Amino acid sequence: MTHLDEPAIRPATEEDLSAIVAMLADDPLGATRESPDDLTPYLAAFRRLADDPHQHVVVAVREGRVVGTLQLTIVPGLSRKGATRSIIEGVRVHADERGSGLGTRFIQWAIEESRRENCRLVQLTSDMTRTDAHRFYERLGFTASHVGFKLSL
Repeated sequence: MTHLDEPAIRPATEEDLSAIVAMLADDPLGATRESPDDLTPYLAAFRRLADDPHQHVVVAVREGRVVGTLQLTIVPGLSRKGATRSIIEGVRVHADERGSGLGTRFIQWAIEESRRENCRLVQLTSDMTRTDAHRFYERLGFTASHVGFKLSL
């Protein structure tokens, strides 16, 4: 799929939440953990993110429609000689935009923004079942160098 006009990447607004949550819910994992019919918890979370200068929630918009989203978190640290790193989370591309190059453009945007923030490392996690996503990230230069762990609270 190719598009003549490139979507604009811009900071997300509260008005984008419905489209963002719909994309978060539009896959087998998201369908079990997201609630697109009740935006209340998402609105509270979005406001916390918007108040934090280390959080960047962005959307891609094509022809007035939100077609992708991601969150970039900037994390100062002591390890690696006091290096700042970034974490990419919640990458979603609308189903009818997959294969358009938008995912690559999103990750390139996150890497460029990380450089602007003087990060020395960009990291992300991906569910073990998302093998297509793993291949995508590896094509973009990411390496599966760590094992991740989670503890639900």
